[in-house]
This record gives sequence, structure tokens and C-alpha cells, in this order.
Amino acid sequence: MTGIVNVNRICVYCGSRAGDDPAYVAAATALGHAMGKRGIDLVYGGSSMGLMGTVADAVLSGGGKVTGVIPELLFDHEHEHPGITELITVKNMHQRKETMASLADGFIALPGGFGTFEELLEAITWSQLEIHVKPIGILNVNGYYDSLSALIGQAMDRGFIKPEHSRLYCIDECVDTLLERVEARYCTIHQGLSA
Repeated sequence: MTGIVNVNRICVYCGSRAGDDPAYVAAATALGHAMGKRGIDLVYGGSSMGLMGTVADAVLSGGGKVTGVIPELLFDHEHEHPGITELITVKNMHQRKETMASLADGFIALPGGFGTFEELLEAITWSQLEIHVKPIGILNVNGYYDSLSALIGQAMDRGFIKPEHSRLYCIDECVDTLLERVEARYCTIHQGLSA
């Protein structure tokens, strides 16, 4: 197989709150617009709230398709987004994560809380275990993920994470640069698989 392999859908992990810095909402908007401009559809948690709703709205405004995945137990709590292309309801959180991962060609994390951290680290762990071979990006808005990077560095220094596993994800402060890196990694992976 030759030629360019395109990323069709990215799963975005992010908070159902907006956070305390307007830069977080601005970054979610910029990411959604950039995805729409590139023809990349969104897979996400299905909420209309916080950064989740912001990135979904931005993708939709650019003509992109948005698939939300929400578990039954959070159906009222997370205020499902009424305007998205498709809303998939699943039984529980495990099915939510599995469904989101299966639908996406790659992953990007925006700022968020416990759920975002869990989803991001699980995606990295699944990549480490070769459960999937999909690119993972972290949008480090105003240094939000600096502490996580430092923790991962400490785990490497102390022998818990192999240094080569730092290549399982990329981190950047710029939306366009991060998307370019995710797309480049996707192409590299798929060209390797087809060789």
C-alpha cells in the first residue's frame, strides 16, 4: 500500500467542566475547528457540558461529524448533547471506553479531571501492551500536563517505565502541531502495518 493514509476520526478525552482558565475553552474550540478543517470527525463522551460540549460544537460548526458515547448511568448527569451526529448509549464506563477506542483512529487529551486522566493513561497503557497501535496526543494548554510529564519522567528514572515508551504519545502546546504529529504517527503506523 502506498500514498497518504488519512486520520478519519479522533477520540478526544476532556473535562465535562470548563476549568478556571479561558485558555482551556479556547483550546477545545481551536482543536474542534482544526479537526473540522482537516476533515477529521470526533468521537467523545457525548456530553454538552464543559470542554466536551465545546469541542463537539466546534467540530460540528466546521461541518464535521460527531459521535458521542455515553453510559446509561450518566445519561442525565452529563447532559447528553442534542445536536451531535450520533449518540451511542452503552451499559457502563468500561463499554464506553472500549467503544470510543474502537471507533477512533487516534486519541487526543485536552485538560480534564480524573476521568480524562484515566482514559488517557489507559490509552497509553493499551498502546504499550499493543492492544492498539493508534497515535496518542496530549494538548498541553498553559502547562496543564507539565506535572503529568514530570511524574512519567520520574517513573522512567526509577525504572518503572522503559524510556522507549515515551514514544507512545506526543505532547505539544500548539493545536496544529499536535494534529500534524498525530497524523504523521498514524501514517507511519499504517505504512508499517502494510509493509
